[in-house]
Amino acid sequence: MPEIAEIQERVSDLEAVLARFIVRTEQILERMEIEAKRDRREWNKRWGELANRLGTVVEDIVAPNIPRIAQDYFGLLEIEDFMVRRKVRHKRDRARRREFDVIAVGEDWVIINETKATPRIEYIHDFVKALEEIEDYLPEYRGKRIIPIFASLYMGEDVVNYLTRHRIYAMAMGDETMDLLNFAALGDEGVRRPRTSPE
Repeated sequence: MPEIAEIQERVSDLEAVLARFIVRTEQILERMEIEAKRDRREWNKRWGELANRLGTVVEDIVAPNIPRIAQDYFGLLEIEDFMVRRKVRHKRDRARRREFDVIAVGEDWVIINETKATPRIEYIHDFVKALEEIEDYLPEYRGKRIIPIFASLYMGEDVVNYLTRHRIYAMAMGDETMDLLNFAALGDEGVRRPRTSPE
């Protein structure tokens, strides 16, 4: 039988091996955690870039459909100015800026379009607020009819209904091309008439 001293020596050797193993394992785990964080940051950056690119791709699909929508649904033939991704400063609060995805201007009307890759209620809220302040951003269109259009490639019925309640046209892919999904429900009720100044 091994002597007690020999057993203690073997136990000490095993403890030393185990201690080295634990230290080595901790070092490996620490390195893996650092690499995982770096990978997460890289993937988050890539996902962000992809999301931004997807947003501009959807805008690139929506924008060319606006003139046809203006003509087919509202009988508006002459577009005097057509702007995509126009950035504008708030005229009363110079610290605030806003980007309008598409602005199409006619003689007495303006289409204001907001496009999102993923339509969410909070985006619609933001668009409603922007419409309330439209003259603070774009005073040159005071007196014109405003036609608000919120667009995405696909919209669920709940989003369309929500837009209809806020008198905003919902634009998404139909069977062949982009259509206003709630025009039958809204008709021309979504068109914001110019405010009449008190006499």
